[in-house]
Amino acid sequence: MKSCRRRLLVVIVGVLAATGGANAQAKFPPDSDNAALRYWAALTEMRDKVGDDTTQELLSATLKGEIPWDENKLGPILDANAGALQAMQRGAKLPECVWGLDYRLGVSTPAHMLMRARSLERLNTVEGIRELAKGNGEAAVNTWLAGIRFSQDVGRGGPVIVAMVGSAMLTDILPAITAQARQGKLRPAQKKALYEAIQQLPEDGFDWGIAWGVEYAIADQFLHQLQTSSDPKAIYEKYGYDAPKGLPPTVDELRAYEEYMLAAQAALREPVSKARARADDLESKMRRLAEPELLLATDFSQSNDARARVATQREELVRALASN
Repeated sequence: MKSCRRRLLVVIVGVLAATGGANAQAKFPPDSDNAALRYWAALTEMRDKVGDDTTQELLSATLKGEIPWDENKLGPILDANAGALQAMQRGAKLPECVWGLDYRLGVSTPAHMLMRARSLERLNTVEGIRELAKGNGEAAVNTWLAGIRFSQDVGRGGPVIVAMVGSAMLTDILPAITAQARQGKLRPAQKKALYEAIQQLPEDGFDWGIAWGVEYAIADQFLHQLQTSSDPKAIYEKYGYDAPKGLPPTVDELRAYEEYMLAAQAALREPVSKARARADDLESKMRRLAEPELLLATDFSQSNDARARVATQREELVRALASN
């Protein structure tokens, strides 16, 4: 090994001598502003299994504030995933997030990515609780804010399933912070920092209309493929599914699907309470769709209920942070 290193040094010295060592520079390439690159690295670096069932129950109880932090039982899990957590937190500081999945090609979000993102968020939220227990309140606040940003970035830019996962991540983080605040574990300056940040958080976490737009684009492309195919049943059989009745879809059926999806998308950009008042009408539109379109239609109420959970927990956290 030593002889190999000596030979390498000889080569380096020779190259520098030939090119003029004074002009040589050690330089990293410029950093990317894309948070997703750090997030992908974090998800790859995560440990495949985060404890057994008992440990998972302990993590959940700690998240909810039902039990105090246990360094002996949970500390090693966080230490084993420290690299993943740090990579995610670095990514959360970057201004944009493009995951790089091409939905025009029909590529769906990998399920394992969503599962790992949810697990990483839970570990990060518990890491904040750990920092608070150690007396590092400022570090706890920064850790939680990174987790909130990560959840938003997961929920944006893909179809509805990623918005659902992103909202579920937020409904892990927000009640966890609320529990710590209600137990008096945050100092006034830390509560203020969190309060100001949460006030900037959209009522429902992020723009759900973007997710519905992606969902509609994917389904619309597929429906037009069915409409123009000489054998639309074969498209389903290719993927191992039974073909529905009513193929190929008609122009009127495609228009009805478009009207439903765009109306739901517009409703999801309204306040949660106002959107809820449109649920019955939208569900009626969905039920009247032909079978191929109905199979692709996304349930408006599911999305709006997920928004409502985020909005409720956000408001509860704001009240907990505002109280003395």
